[in-house]
Amino acid sequence: MPKIFRVLPCFCLLVSACGGSGSSVKTPDASPGGSAGTSAPGSGGITQTGGLASAGGTTDGSKPVGGTVASAGTAGASTTSGGAISGAGTTAPGGTQATAGTSEAGGTTTMGGTAMTGGIQANGGSTSMGGTTAAGGSKAPGGTTAAGGSNTTGGTTAAGGSKTAGSTATTGGSSATGGTGGSGAGSGGATTAGASAAGTRTGGSAGSGAGGAAGASASTGAPETSPLGYGKATTGGGSVSAMTVADMAAMQAAIDAYSGSGGLVLKYTGQFNFASIPDPCVQHTLPAQTIEIKKKSNITILGADGSAANFGIHIASSSSNIIIRNMTIGLTPGGGDSDMISLEGMSGGIPTDIWIDHNELFSSMLDCAGAGDTSFDGMIDIKKGADNVTISYNYMHDHHKVSMNGYSDDDSAVRHVTFHHNLFENVGSRTPLQRFGYSHMLNNYLYKVLVSGINVRMGGYSLVEANYFETVLNPVTARDSTAIGYWDLRNNNLASKADVSAGNAFGVTWDAGNSGTVNATDWTTTAAFPGPLGYTYTPDPFQCVHDGLRAVAGAGKGLATLKCK
Repeated sequence: MPKIFRVLPCFCLLVSACGGSGSSVKTPDASPGGSAGTSAPGSGGITQTGGLASAGGTTDGSKPVGGTVASAGTAGASTTSGGAISGAGTTAPGGTQATAGTSEAGGTTTMGGTAMTGGIQANGGSTSMGGTTAAGGSKAPGGTTAAGGSNTTGGTTAAGGSKTAGSTATTGGSSATGGTGGSGAGSGGATTAGASAAGTRTGGSAGSGAGGAAGASASTGAPETSPLGYGKATTGGGSVSAMTVADMAAMQAAIDAYSGSGGLVLKYTGQFNFASIPDPCVQHTLPAQTIEIKKKSNITILGADGSAANFGIHIASSSSNIIIRNMTIGLTPGGGDSDMISLEGMSGGIPTDIWIDHNELFSSMLDCAGAGDTSFDGMIDIKKGADNVTISYNYMHDHHKVSMNGYSDDDSAVRHVTFHHNLFENVGSRTPLQRFGYSHMLNNYLYKVLVSGINVRMGGYSLVEANYFETVLNPVTARDSTAIGYWDLRNNNLASKADVSAGNAFGVTWDAGNSGTVNATDWTTTAAFPGPLGYTYTPDPFQCVHDGLRAVAGAGKGLATLKCK
């Protein structure tokens, strides 16, 4: 049965935070706990591609003990396995998709915004055969949209990919403001974006006109069979036969019955009607609902297309080699006691080798009485030593505080986290918040970030590479801790001070923050990322990320990946 998603109202109060200087209306990411010393930038002008130098300056990719960073030899940018993109999906004039570029089951990806029979698949919402778009932008006779489909009145699409404003998404539908065509779509494939309301699409798959279904520079590729990044060793439950679980209780029972080794693959088929929650502000007053994976390893949790969950997943203690893919998780109860996905070290050990891929996570941007912007806790929090993590192709939207890497300013464990090909949309902050350790921010799309974006603190290092920032307040910053962190900026759509200064073309704005805040207002690297990453990759061009990531990020996309031309 199709999922039903609740259409949440827009709250314009948050938008005022994007207006430039002045104090934020959101609570800062203040740190509990004591202070820690500032880590100085690595010595010299190290320019190698990312990674970690172990104490003494070696460049073998091993982790430094206690986070010590020594200058190391130059390592050239690797462009071999792990991120190579093969060609496919040629584009005909006008932006029409050739046969090689069709996307996952349930819908066909267009190259310039032209809708094809079957529409774009949403979680629970597909377009009926009558929804085929005729040349010139008018809808063919019988062009009604099936229940849960993509467009309401006004959402017509021309053959060249142009979309008029007014294509409001229905509950569970696939297209929100601006429809499927993206900027940089094929010839004639421009998109006129409509207004995106907070919570308009809770659970759909495609969205705003900023970055459409697939622009002229992008198409879809095959699923990854292993993760790129620091979580590269993750295999999960491997090839063992999947066990189907239809609800939270069945999933927890299967995990409890599992010996903890040997492999466990769970296919989640459960349903949840998010429209059954009329007031999201009630959720923080309810008990948390959380799956517990503790001291158990080699597990894969794979959501079936069309499934939905109203519970979180906690990976704790010595649990290792865990995969979470294709889950749709939203509006979880429990407030501050309920992360959607949480990795947490304990006295019994730390989680390692984790891959979080192709999930859709969302809550609400409401400020609820008694909870404010903490009505829902983190989406993906990594704390107390959890290490070697890849977070890829997730769609994270309509949420205040997205991802905390480091529980407090005293959480000095050295984490290694790769974020690649994630879409952050209509969120408050923490994309991510990083204390200590190392992160690689590769090919992500940050769109409508209302408080702060990549916030590197407590001597942490972040390699910020080939991302696309649009309508973001404080896109790269160090704030709200007792010590700053450092960033290495490479090949992003923001390339110079002019791109982040007043009146820039990307909607980037800044505020002063609290005392001690350092913003990337000059858009320059503050410290070269020390040492090699330990994995090879080829960055996708930032424009391809803008044009095509929305078509493949999130659940219900057949685990498709981005292919750039």
